[in-house]
Amino acid sequence: MTQAQGTALITGASTGIGAIYADRLAKRGHDLLLVARNGERLTSLARRLTNETGRKVQTVEADLTSAADLLRVERILRTNAGISVLVNNAGVGASATLLASDVDKMDDMIRLNVTALTRLTYAAVPGFAARGKGTIINIASIVALAPEVLNGVYGGTKAFVLAFSHSLVHELAGKGIRVQAVLPGATATEFWDVAGTPVHQLPAQIVMTASDMVDAALAGLDLGETVTIPSLPDKSEWDRHEAARLAMSGKLSSAIPAPRYNLHRREDVNA
Repeated sequence: MTQAQGTALITGASTGIGAIYADRLAKRGHDLLLVARNGERLTSLARRLTNETGRKVQTVEADLTSAADLLRVERILRTNAGISVLVNNAGVGASATLLASDVDKMDDMIRLNVTALTRLTYAAVPGFAARGKGTIINIASIVALAPEVLNGVYGGTKAFVLAFSHSLVHELAGKGIRVQAVLPGATATEFWDVAGTPVHQLPAQIVMTASDMVDAALAGLDLGETVTIPSLPDKSEWDRHEAARLAMSGKLSSAIPAPRYNLHRREDVNA
């Protein structure tokens, strides 16, 4: 049996990307806490993984858009000192345009993709910091970089996940906590049915299997990447993007408006 690695809590774990993470992390020696709304699927997955890996697998049936259910999972993260990995995978998407979208559904999306992820991270980090170790994997999306591709609210939620992950890397430096944001492209899961564009309608050449996506993401984690884009062939493109962003960040706040706006020239003319 693989050496025990602590417990991984995975949200959205009953199917798709979350279920693959459960499989891979169990095979790496992690016990599991699987969180999802579908209790029947969770039980079936837990039974299979226990039989195949010998790891301890617990399930938590919870809807993370429910305040009571979310608080229940937060409490587990705060009190279970055996948890060493948090995979914030639960999320929902949309492909419809702003004008064709239901604002209440967009609000539900924000509560799951942003609020739940934030609260669970806040629940996990103090314990990780106190123990001097822990890993947070946030599943974002390429729409964090390309919000024009799908629904803008969905893109906005994933841009939050990326920005939040950058901030965590900065704030938690030196505390023994690994943070990784994963930006999948189109992935063959039920996500697309819920989002409104079935995966079979997408060009096959842009759709990655969930297994390949997770395996690439975990390889990126092993390489020490803080941002992993499984489909991007040339990592130097991302490195250049980050270098430009960081170089610009020191020039974004000033007491004087940029000269191109000609504000001082207008003041001189009006004097």
